Amino acid sequence: MNNDIILVDATGLKCPLPVLKARKAMKDLSTGSQIRILSTDPASPLDFKHFCNSKGHKLIAMQEREDNIEFLIEKGPE
Repeated sequence: MNNDIILVDATGLKCPLPVLKARKAMKDLSTGSQIRILSTDPASPLDFKHFCNSKGHKLIAMQEREDNIEFLIEKGPE
C-alpha cells in the first residue's frame, strides 16, 4: 500500500463537485489509502459525511478553518 496521501483541491467548487472530485481521485486507490480534500463549499461537511456513509469509506478527520474545510478520508473496501 502506498503511504502517500493524495491532495484533492476542491476549493471554489460547489456541491456536488467536491465529492465528485474526491470520488474520481479514490477510484483507482486501494482499500486503506487516504486522500485529503480541501473545500470551501459550506455544504461539504454534510456531503462528505453522507458520501463516506453511503460508500463505506471512513471520514477520519474534518477541520474547519477560516478559509477552507479539510477532510481526511480513508477508502473502504470495494
